[in-house]
Amino acid sequence: MALTSFITAYDPRWPQRYAEAAGCLAPIFAPSLVEMHHVGSTAVPLLAAKPEIDILAIVRTSDTADIWLDSLGTLGFRRGGDLSPGHRFFKRDAEGVRTHKLHLCTDGHPSIAEMLGFRDYLRINETDRLRYEELKLRLERENVAGIGEYLLRKRPFITDILAQIGVAR
Repeated sequence: MALTSFITAYDPRWPQRYAEAAGCLAPIFAPSLVEMHHVGSTAVPLLAAKPEIDILAIVRTSDTADIWLDSLGTLGFRRGGDLSPGHRFFKRDAEGVRTHKLHLCTDGHPSIAEMLGFRDYLRINETDRLRYEELKLRLERENVAGIGEYLLRKRPFITDILAQIGVAR
């Protein structure tokens, strides 16, 4: 079973794709928006990734995420499942291919430190960036059950890095 898209070599256009999306999204969340970040593998230079731009929007409250549904819908985002209380998830596809993932987190949510900490660590640690890339490519080759299996099997690596840098739930 395929993932949401195939892992590809790093594309230097990914930061620009993030900036364009963030520019469209930021006004939707104002005045509740605290800050936005490019996260996930596409935010790590030289790291192979599924070409899906991960966006982290930190807001004062996500209890009212439904008020943003129509505006997000006009940009092609649709609701995914909540990842945890205070961490809402949206996805955007174009022509049947996943292009963007939006993580909408309440300010102070533990997922924020995890996403930013893991991204920042991989940006400066080439050895573990390469190990993570090798893991992701192997998991893609071995995958039989889709994205859930892929995410579950790479989680121990992420958890180990987060523990190493002192970011753990």
